[in-house]
Amino acid sequence: MKIVIINYGAGNIQSIKFAIQRLGYEAVLSDNPEEIKAADKVIFPGVGEASSAMRKLKASGLDALVPKLKQPVLGICLGMQLMCNATEEGNTKGLGIFDVDVLRFNHGVKVPQIGWNQIESLESPLFNSVKEKDYIYLVHSYYAPVIKNTVAKTNYGVEYSTALHKDNFYGTQFHPEKSSLAGEQILKNFLEL
Repeated sequence: MKIVIINYGAGNIQSIKFAIQRLGYEAVLSDNPEEIKAADKVIFPGVGEASSAMRKLKASGLDALVPKLKQPVLGICLGMQLMCNATEEGNTKGLGIFDVDVLRFNHGVKVPQIGWNQIESLESPLFNSVKEKDYIYLVHSYYAPVIKNTVAKTNYGVEYSTALHKDNFYGTQFHPEKSSLAGEQILKNFLEL
């Protein structure tokens, strides 16, 4: 199986690569459109600020490629947010895969949310063998509201989407590569889709 982690300079790339290795697979880092298109599974990571990440995606033409991919694609953290219509962070237009705008937390909670929180309402093969209320690791100031594509929710002053799924596209607001056994299972489930 060929696993490609999209390398566009906005990522938690090494920790994802190591997590995949612990599961017995190898992943390559690439910004080459042909290599990305030829992959069996694609991981679209992201850490950092949305508008600069989107500029990097556009500079390499990957903004046009990602929404057209046909194999399973997993967006992580900022990667998931960039798969949405837009984000309030830097007033940034996204890739429009998920029909939702990403908002900033403003519900009297400490921002960013850093640390462990629970996931619930699990409705995707991504969560096979993962329990309701399992803990996952999050670091974010912006969130996707609950929509019809929501397949996991978390509450932090407001109930929001911690995972989205539409067709071959999956997104997790949390970091599966840093989410202990539950996160490892979620990554394994994605690789085995």
